[in-house]
Amino acid sequence: MALFARSRNRAHEAELQERVHALQSALDQCKGVARQWWSMRVRFTVAVALIAMSAGFALGVYRHSIKQAFVDSAAAVGLASPQGDGAAEADAAFQKGDYAKALRLARPLAEAGEPRAESLLGFAYYRGRGVAQSDSEAAKWFQLAADKGNAASRFTLGVMYGEGRGVPQDFAEAARWYRRAAEQGDAQAQYNLGLAYARGEGVTQNVVDAHVWFNLAAARFPANDSRNRTAAVKNRDTVAGEMTSEQLAEAQKRAREWKPQ
Repeated sequence: MALFARSRNRAHEAELQERVHALQSALDQCKGVARQWWSMRVRFTVAVALIAMSAGFALGVYRHSIKQAFVDSAAAVGLASPQGDGAAEADAAFQKGDYAKALRLARPLAEAGEPRAESLLGFAYYRGRGVAQSDSEAAKWFQLAADKGNAASRFTLGVMYGEGRGVPQDFAEAARWYRRAAEQGDAQAQYNLGLAYARGEGVTQNVVDAHVWFNLAAARFPANDSRNRTAAVKNRDTVAGEMTSEQLAEAQKRAREWKPQ
């Protein structure tokens, strides 16, 4: 049985994509695979799956706004975007739907190694905005930006490994990129990493780690993103139901002491 099956409704996906760019929020969903667990693990995994599905996570936190990608990148390298910055101008054009201008500005910057511009090109190819959709090109640009610390690119690269889009499907590699973005404070990556630990996908199943990352995600999703926040809270509470009091205390302590890296 495939857990967390994704919706293929393209019209709905396009509508949500525009909302993501406008609100800088995202939704989450990871493709599952069949596994054999002993009875308690089966109950636990299925419970988490049902919560995510009931929350409507058809398209999932695979959506990251270009604007947020730039913000994440600037924070990661310790730089602010000065007014008149070419990458910021490219982002503004992308947000307005002027993809030709955005790409004209971003491409030379990306080719020069600018991570924000690399991330923009990644999203352009990933969504087919101003260029022909190409998973392989998207993965190439996301990889370049991710290697320079761009959290949004790290997260989306994890998604691509999880789905086998433009790269070989590799759940361990997906979890590795989720972790790198999650450690930077990316709420969507934290949520996906919680799912990975809840299901034992790419990592050893661990209820303490799952609780920690769900808890952090719930705290870091923006106030206007009630859908994601609610799902994180529900999954965290489901995990808590499978934990001993000692495990719960450990998870809560780790969440309190966590700091972005």
